[in-house]
Amino acid sequence: MTFSSKLMVAGFSCMLTTATFAAEKISIMVAGIEKQIYLPVKLAEQLGYFAESGLDIEFLTDRNGNNAETELLSGSVQGVVGFYDHTINLQARGKLVKSVIQLTQTPGEALLVSEKASKEITSIAQLKGNSVGVTGLGSSTYTIFRFLAQKSGLKRSAINVLPVGAGDNFIAALMQGRIQAGISTEPTISRLTSTGRAKILLDLRGIKETRAAFGGSYPAACLYMPNAWIVSHRSEVQKIVTALGKALAYIQTHSAQEISEQMPVEFFANDKENYVLALKNGKEMYTADGIMPEGGPSTVLSVLQDFDKNVQGKSINLQNTFTNEFASSTMKCN
Repeated sequence: MTFSSKLMVAGFSCMLTTATFAAEKISIMVAGIEKQIYLPVKLAEQLGYFAESGLDIEFLTDRNGNNAETELLSGSVQGVVGFYDHTINLQARGKLVKSVIQLTQTPGEALLVSEKASKEITSIAQLKGNSVGVTGLGSSTYTIFRFLAQKSGLKRSAINVLPVGAGDNFIAALMQGRIQAGISTEPTISRLTSTGRAKILLDLRGIKETRAAFGGSYPAACLYMPNAWIVSHRSEVQKIVTALGKALAYIQTHSAQEISEQMPVEFFANDKENYVLALKNGKEMYTADGIMPEGGPSTVLSVLQDFDKNVQGKSINLQNTFTNEFASSTMKCN
């Protein structure tokens, strides 16, 4: 389901004057704005940080990161809040985009197995012959699962990978038995585990678990934009990054309960207590300052090179997939 929230107010940020001007509308696609991995976006909006920027920003949402990428390439949006791995994949296809702020330092996901299937499936290798759900084919959940499966010795043909979406759609697929396992994010993870409907086979919310799975930091949620647009709209990019940076700082200095109080009630899926629990369990995934974790790009590249035919054999310049410039300026302002 796609919805948008629009905000048009004049104000200021640390790099702006308070002069009123006719700003061009900036459209940003979020790959599932209600997902906690992308919480800093809605939190920044709720706290008025985007309003302070004076920008005319439209946030759109589509739970499939691949669809968000398509919208960017078509020019329909100027940025995507999705996973960093898209910047590498796109460069391999001749499209230059950069992460301008890194929101999470772990995938913030978990590989879940249904309660019924958990009696026989206790490891990734035992998923052989079963159906596994991902957000969409070619999505970041697909990328991560394919890597984990290959690492466990499972051939592509040994598992039926199905695109089942996220949230309620993912839960329905698991409960109906269309999939026996799948990768999802919070608050879906806690909605399933807190009620005993699913168990965690592999937890990728924490830093320690992520490093063990991938061999290093695995930067995930970020805001990425076309290089050309970044160069021609440096002031706008800085304002957007500043707003998101303030949200990251708020997360570091407030409890899960306090953060949840700022979020729209529809994000709670009729269970605010579970939403707070999910945020408490996954809070470690957020970066403190929006800076790319050291060594993170290399880890993601090695994952993609293991199985992604778009990336294999291609020369990738990782320095052209991200920049810390805007996040560093935000730190100085704050």
